[in-house]
Amino acid sequence: MRAAELLGRTAFDRSGRRLGRVVDIVVCPGGPHGRLRIRGLVVAPHWYGRLIGPDREAAGPWLVSALARLLRHGGFEVPLAELRLDPPVPDLPLPGGADRQAG
Repeated sequence: MRAAELLGRTAFDRSGRRLGRVVDIVVCPGGPHGRLRIRGLVVAPHWYGRLIGPDREAAGPWLVSALARLLRHGGFEVPLAELRLDPPVPDLPLPGGADRQAG
């Protein structure tokens, strides 16, 4: 799976409420054959939330730091099992083998 297959998709929670767009992917070790597995996705409710990720700190003058905090506002990580993407990703590896992309 490529990151481009996930980035930019619209993310919804289990109840169908729109959360925003996928702007980043969070991975961790533990996949088969020593590969990385997707732990969650970073979702931003506004287009500008993708400019600076929620866990990145901007270094520099106070104005740059203040702007970075403003742009970051609202971006958050969502566990993969808690999401439904539109359009769906058929081969998205969900924890426990559950298929939550359908429907």
